[in-house]
Amino acid sequence: MSKKLVTVTILLIVLACVLPLVLTNYRTFQATLVLVYAIALLGLNILTGYNGQISLGHGAFYAIGAYAAAMLMDQAGMPYWATIPIAGAVCLVIGFLFGLPALRLEGLYLALATFALAVSMPPILKAHFLEKWTGGVQGIVIVKPDPPAWLAAAGVKLSADQWLYYFVLAIAIVLFIAGWNLISGRVGRALVAIRDHHTAAEAMGINSAIYKSLAFGVSAMYTGIAGALGAIAVQFVAPDSFTVFLSITFLVGIVVGGLASLSGALHGALFIQFVPNIADELSKAAPWAVFGVFLIGFVYLMPTGVAGALRALTRRRSSGKLLHPKEALP
Repeated sequence: MSKKLVTVTILLIVLACVLPLVLTNYRTFQATLVLVYAIALLGLNILTGYNGQISLGHGAFYAIGAYAAAMLMDQAGMPYWATIPIAGAVCLVIGFLFGLPALRLEGLYLALATFALAVSMPPILKAHFLEKWTGGVQGIVIVKPDPPAWLAAAGVKLSADQWLYYFVLAIAIVLFIAGWNLISGRVGRALVAIRDHHTAAEAMGINSAIYKSLAFGVSAMYTGIAGALGAIAVQFVAPDSFTVFLSITFLVGIVVGGLASLSGALHGALFIQFVPNIADELSKAAPWAVFGVFLIGFVYLMPTGVAGALRALTRRRSSGKLLHPKEALP
């Protein structure tokens, strides 16, 4: 990692730490959701952007993580922070097991299989035999955690929204560092090799079955952790909150943010959090039409995503010449 990139990263972290101190509680809540979505998009990008497996079902893993946290808090009385690793572990196992039979599928066939997973999740959560745990159609209400007592003892006064933002920010930083280590190491190179040329990767001795299943599991783990954090932030889970549209929204996020890009997860999270709200303010009658115009504009003007466009702009400034958008591809 270059010194310039390290400097920019440190400045962004400092800015992120200062942000809730100047925002209202509602804006801080929105910023928390941006971090939550960024974690989910990072997980999907590991699978789709770096490994080439298209998933239309990650909303299901987000739902599993959310319900795991909600049920542990509501019925087992577990502290909110302890539910996060459990939700991630559950989704890691489920994602890895789902990835094993999915090895026989590629391209659109894999996308359809994951799409079926997303479609089936809300009815499963509404099933009568699970209603005792999931709350059925009414869902589960969660109490927003208060700042820990040791903060007050140290003289630091934070609201519940500010504390939750910092809690999610800390987890996001750890997961992004772990994701960077994964992608920049041997595992990441193997994932990219499988994406670019499956046969050549196997000829070099890469076990594509293990790596593809691992990518699915790690991707599901990231999304499950995001789901748990999202449930704690929103304070409510219900089956209709995790429709197939959520999975499509995640896919839109990584495309707009930039495939095979860690920073693209943050750009995509900003898009899916704020652009629908902007579209709703511009047109109460047809907000999704306005959202579609925004989406078409982003894809047309930045075919490699926001992260790719920023890379192209940086290279243009350093070289002094205009680059074609496709030159921004990693």
